[in-house]
Amino acid sequence: MVSPKRFLGMWSATSIGIGSMLAAGIFSIFGTATVIAGNAVYVAFIIAGGVALLNAYSYSELGVRYSSPGGPVEFIVKGLGNNILSGGLNILLWLTYILGVALYAKGFASYAMTFLPAGSSQIWANLLSSLIIVFFAAINFIGLRMFARSQLLITALKLVLLLMFSIVGLFFIDTGNLSTTKWPPVYDIIYCAGIIFFIFQGFGLISTASRDIKYPGAVLPRAIYLSVLTVLLVSVLTGLTVIGNLSMSEIIQAGDFVIAAASEPFMGSFGFRLLAITALFSTSAGINALLYGGANVSYLLAKHGELPETFETEVWKESREGLFITTAFAVILVNLLELEGIGISGSLFLIVIYLAVNLANLCLLNRSVFSSFVIRITLICNIAFLFFNVYYISQRSVMFLFLFITVIMTCFIAEWVYRRYSGRSYTFENQN
Repeated sequence: MVSPKRFLGMWSATSIGIGSMLAAGIFSIFGTATVIAGNAVYVAFIIAGGVALLNAYSYSELGVRYSSPGGPVEFIVKGLGNNILSGGLNILLWLTYILGVALYAKGFASYAMTFLPAGSSQIWANLLSSLIIVFFAAINFIGLRMFARSQLLITALKLVLLLMFSIVGLFFIDTGNLSTTKWPPVYDIIYCAGIIFFIFQGFGLISTASRDIKYPGAVLPRAIYLSVLTVLLVSVLTGLTVIGNLSMSEIIQAGDFVIAAASEPFMGSFGFRLLAITALFSTSAGINALLYGGANVSYLLAKHGELPETFETEVWKESREGLFITTAFAVILVNLLELEGIGISGSLFLIVIYLAVNLANLCLLNRSVFSSFVIRITLICNIAFLFFNVYYISQRSVMFLFLFITVIMTCFIAEWVYRRYSGRSYTFENQN
């Protein structure tokens, strides 16, 4: 019998991942990705999606076995121990969620700017980014759930619109724009895949909702894989439509709202506005998903080492100060960093988390030769992805490499200090 507390079916669970991933992949970071990878942007999406699918394997296995809102934090604690390593990684995961909120807010502002007079100051973009974060923080502070409950509807709407845009747009593309002779160097494509990889963090949110999923043993793995595959398919189709309908000069000119601009050749100004409005709803849903379903969990675990028995992921009532701290950090980051910087930082931190989750999975479960092989291949791909992108960026900015190492070290130092003076350790319900 299904517990009355379990109310998420297959499509509702899948929408959690799709809603978050589409917000970043299609509307927040697509313009930046296209400028970097040019007409090979769809190849970068395939690379990033392939690595995400490999990581989905461990999330599926562990999400079924450890059914709690703790998600990846519980996986790491169970597999690698209740220690400074697992605690520091939880703080890093919290920071990754904050970067995700900042990324989506940047995307929201980019499309909101299209409704302002041409030539409006960049100050407006920073202001809009900050205001949308504060808006959702205020909604959660007073305990409204209307956005969380509308997640499935919003996801279905934007998915239909994007598929319509992509499929119709394919009939109008200039095949010359797709020529492989115009591809940038391979290392630019891989670097772009590194930035894009950040969008796929959304499938991890499904594992944090496993306690609320009907028949998680069957539904959870399907929801995770279906969400990644759906977003990958839509992203590739969208990439082909964009680069097929716009020249590189037009893509650069359109900037972060390139999706809407690509609809104009075959949908006119109506298509531009329709896609821009869809982007506003999409990025808003992404902020909602990360702020309520991810950052909330990580902050509570970092502070208390456990979740309340009656924990509700979409409401911060157990830690209002955590909501303020998370909001403050997100607002600071959205005003200090450019979209590319947010994307690659989030991706690198996320890969570190995925490395830990896969290593934990390898340590935890008795498995077949095939299963062990998949996890080891995933670990190798993650390590290669991480080192390539760190090396690529360090060639452009030694300061970024310094900051990357500093942030990770700070997470572990903060965990060590907090453990020593509070005596906090991690505790999870023993659920299967």
